[in-house]
Amino acid sequence: MRALRPGATFDVERLLAPAEGVATYLEAVAPRPPGTERVALERAVGRILAADVRADAFYPADRRATMDGFAVRSADGRAARRIVGTIRMGHAPPGPLGAGEAMRIPTGGVLPAEADAVVPVEDAAEAGEAVSPAASPVPGEYVTPRGDDMAPGETILHGGTRIGAPELSVLATLGIAAPEVFRRPRVAVVSTGDELVDTGAAPGPGQVRDSNRWAIAGCLVALGCEVTHLPRVEDEVEAIGARIAAGLAQCDAVVLTGGSSVGARDHVPVAIDAFGPPGVVVHGLRVKPGKPTVLGAAGPKPLIGLPGNPTSALTILDAIASDVVRALTGERAARRATIAARAGARFDGRPGWTWYVPAVLDGGDVRPLALRSSHTSLLARADGYVVVGPERVPIEPGETVALVRYGVAG
Repeated sequence: MRALRPGATFDVERLLAPAEGVATYLEAVAPRPPGTERVALERAVGRILAADVRADAFYPADRRATMDGFAVRSADGRAARRIVGTIRMGHAPPGPLGAGEAMRIPTGGVLPAEADAVVPVEDAAEAGEAVSPAASPVPGEYVTPRGDDMAPGETILHGGTRIGAPELSVLATLGIAAPEVFRRPRVAVVSTGDELVDTGAAPGPGQVRDSNRWAIAGCLVALGCEVTHLPRVEDEVEAIGARIAAGLAQCDAVVLTGGSSVGARDHVPVAIDAFGPPGVVVHGLRVKPGKPTVLGAAGPKPLIGLPGNPTSALTILDAIASDVVRALTGERAARRATIAARAGARFDGRPGWTWYVPAVLDGGDVRPLALRSSHTSLLARADGYVVVGPERVPIEPGETVALVRYGVAG
């Protein structure tokens, strides 16, 4: 969908649903991460794996006890065994286990050859150098088999996975001290609007502090980007184009807030199209808030135009444009943290549209907040948002809903 001329109005019938808009964009632009690098494990948290990780051996390498007790041969039944040794953690067993013999073993200790079960301390009667099980041991009981965790050649982590604590554990276990990850994309953030002033300035009549850039930057950093703040720009096509050009020269993508609607002074779509194909791919989505969202590109570099209202800008980045950013970071799939709860009040919507309604948890219920796109504090007060529509409209009290947490991976 191409940019509209300044002063035009949206053709509502041509607006795409969010998923359609993102799919159309990703097919047309296909953003890619800016290369790969290797980083030490202590710096790998939050990074995106650039390749699959496979096991190089059996983990565990040996059969191990899952309880403190005695390594035994199950074939000896309930008969008393002679205790012939003690297995120490981090050491091989002192030798194989013969018929009628047992060895003391700690949790995690390696079973000796010929042993096929462990009798827990609490299920054994020890008398001098002999031990008797309370019941006949079962083969494999209280034993972790060799390779039960990971086997050679098995894919354990997939490329495109965001590294968290569980992934760090796998990498360390496999001896990967410097995993290969995608480089963090650098994204320029630009605020447009004649009404904006610096954060430290006192707003005059009709002016507001430039808060959007900080919200957008925070979301981008959480997604795995490095952010470059470019100076604020007035609502003029040439000035916006110059700022986009500066961002493209330094960064892998540019995100702008404001100037994307269809009024006479909303020039972001026009400025984006001036950079040549593919230009504006999507202008306008069948959503609330954030209908005038712009998804464009200069060659392979994404150019994203977010609405100027604070709630709209951050909601669209979190719910929709984050899929574009994730493609740029190399993350394979979005993982959004959700909470299943009961609607404590009616969630209104519009048939055929997707509404992102900010909401709060109230005990076991989720209640909508009044959607005021221009309010800066709205999302800070909310516990997340409920997606209403396009088919499920409205959501009635008592129905089960999913509360999506802002910027939180699940």
